[in-house]
Amino acid sequence: MNKKLAGIAIIAAVATAGLGAWYLSRPAANDKELVLYGNVDLRQVALAFPASERVARVLVEEGQKVRAGEVLAELDTRSLRLKLAEAEAQANAQQQALARLKAGTRPEELAQSRARTAAAQADADLARQQLERITAVQQDSNGRAVSQQDADSARAHAKAAQAALEQARQGQELAQHGPRREDIAQAQAQLDAAQAAIALINHQLDEATLKAPVDAVVRARLMEPGDMASPQRPVYTLAIADPKWVRTYVREADLGRIKPGMAADISIDSLPGKTLAGKVGYISSVAEFTPKTVQTEELRTALVYEVRVLAEDRADVLRMGMPATVRVAFGQ
Repeated sequence: MNKKLAGIAIIAAVATAGLGAWYLSRPAANDKELVLYGNVDLRQVALAFPASERVARVLVEEGQKVRAGEVLAELDTRSLRLKLAEAEAQANAQQQALARLKAGTRPEELAQSRARTAAAQADADLARQQLERITAVQQDSNGRAVSQQDADSARAHAKAAQAALEQARQGQELAQHGPRREDIAQAQAQLDAAQAAIALINHQLDEATLKAPVDAVVRARLMEPGDMASPQRPVYTLAIADPKWVRTYVREADLGRIKPGMAADISIDSLPGKTLAGKVGYISSVAEFTPKTVQTEELRTALVYEVRVLAEDRADVLRMGMPATVRVAFGQ
């Protein structure tokens, strides 16, 4: 009895497998249209702040439609505004320093430089005259009237006065030439760095406001005011309303019957008797749900390929994951 039952089970399994292979490999019963079944799909985007800061405001709710550029949430920007004030003050200081260098030496500074040179010249002349008198007296008295120490002191004072005069002359020349080009270039670079810091902070202030990138519908609100935002934590998940498509699969036997751009009718259970216009968009070039190592002639007909049928949903009746039936008519 057990052997008979086992034989019956084997026969039933073989019959089932043969029936399945026949079903997958049979030619289409309807040569006028191809009926496919799938689910509605659309693109989604997760929005997060690029900085780690406390969330100040969250402005929209789940299911709400938003427009591109609409403000969705904001961060606390008090720290950034204080940094901006500091950067602006530093930039202003660098601006004044650069303006001072570009203006060059003031007339009053040139007059001071000439006066210092004249004073140094007078000191040098006086020191030279004193040295000449001491030297003359020393020679007339054979060194008895003036000591050697006094003569050495006068000689050293004359050299120091001459060196001070040379220093004053060089300072006067520098004042007349004005700042070096390298100093002006350095001040300009420091000003550019300060202005770049201001631009960076302003950019961070802009990013503290979260805006919708496209027209969409809010699927999930994931954070609330007071939460700590970060680039790894989305604040919202948005569903992009356009385009929408039905993700379905076609057998390899029917793959040659459809082409991108072919018209299609889409029907859903919530709108009985009505259809939405669509067209075949994407047809996958890679098969799915098939063994990788088995490519016999009998099983090749079991390969399926993903097909996306783009839908015209002006009334916004299609929802993500909704079951849908697609009919692609031939001969159009």
